[in-house]
Amino acid sequence: MVDVILGLQWGDEGKGKIVDFFAKDYKVVARFQGGPNAGHTLYVNDKKLVLHQIPSGIFHLGIVNLIGNGVVLDPVTLKRECESVAAFGVDVKKNLFIADRTHLIVPTHRALDKAAELSKGNQKIGSTLKGIGPAYMDKTGRNGLRVGDLLDKNFTTQYIKLRLKHQRLLDSYGFQEDISAWEEEFFEALEFLRGLNIVNGEYFINEKIKAGQKILAEGAQGSMLDIDFGTFPFVTSSNTIAAGVCNGLGVAPNQIGEVIGVTKAYCTRVGSGPFPTELENETGEELRRVGNEFGATTGRPRRCGWIDLVALRYACMINGVTKLVMTKADVLDTFAELSVCTAYEVNGKETTEIPYQLERAQPVPVWKKFTGWNQTTSACKDFASLPVAMKTYVDFINKYLGVEVKYISNGPGRDQLVLVP
Repeated sequence: MVDVILGLQWGDEGKGKIVDFFAKDYKVVARFQGGPNAGHTLYVNDKKLVLHQIPSGIFHLGIVNLIGNGVVLDPVTLKRECESVAAFGVDVKKNLFIADRTHLIVPTHRALDKAAELSKGNQKIGSTLKGIGPAYMDKTGRNGLRVGDLLDKNFTTQYIKLRLKHQRLLDSYGFQEDISAWEEEFFEALEFLRGLNIVNGEYFINEKIKAGQKILAEGAQGSMLDIDFGTFPFVTSSNTIAAGVCNGLGVAPNQIGEVIGVTKAYCTRVGSGPFPTELENETGEELRRVGNEFGATTGRPRRCGWIDLVALRYACMINGVTKLVMTKADVLDTFAELSVCTAYEVNGKETTEIPYQLERAQPVPVWKKFTGWNQTTSACKDFASLPVAMKTYVDFINKYLGVEVKYISNGPGRDQLVLVP
């Protein structure tokens, strides 16, 4: 069976730590979508490491890590990341595998991403400018290059053909930047990539399933950024929800087991797009400061607000979430009063559903207030030692969502995760 861990908000929920925690119970950890826009932060031997492409199970001996076909892969980012991981004594040639159907991000994808974003003016989506959107466009447009193509002697010819197509588009944008340094770096990284384990991903993972091995599928970004069900057009370019596991790894729907949803105890968003519970005041600034809310991939300050239960229940529904992990609960330790959004007011009417076009609807949050716990929780080791006010807060969320929080993260450390009985 394949269990899934994914984010339920707008990304940055702390999925990397949670995957790292659960990985010991699995034989395979697999990324199924997204690209180097993922920023999964781990603490290994008290050192911070951010993974953008490699699955978060990489530091567990004996665990196989697979980059699935639903991912778009930047060879340059992967090479740098492999070098960072190797510094911790990990041999990626032993436990990292890459599906041959995985599409490549080429330098002109990055250029197109930048050119397109600049052309939007004040309507920018907030792209990470990593070339991910254009790479997915080439995938659906049947133009892209895949990892398996690297093994073809005609790869360079295929690359030149694609580059010429891209150049015509860049010319239409008036894009004049020199990307020769990007290309030099790209071709160096390709040689490194050729030396890694390139496999037929769908057969690889289904053989593991057939052998009775437990698989953990690791999501990137968040459910509210899903290309179909997120806050379109302010979304990512892939299916971030549980259904994306089937397409992104080549596994059948009946192989999906647990769906573990990760949510912060509050809410954040990076970049543009609707964010109903955003706090553009001192409280929002305090959440950002205490939570150190700056993008792991971009470094951009995250927009902060109270937890949005309307959006969270929607995300639980479309993912079929079976259990929840609440992260960064300790960030709320110093707040005297907390609020949760239980409904939206749209055009004078109250609703608990996500509107078709969230930005156009301009929903006004309906709040329920809670007394804060005003107590440091980072040293708590079990549920009994957590403050009563925190338990009240979590219990309300459980009842509202109809799905229970089973773990509460009370700090960045690997061991700072409290089991909820």
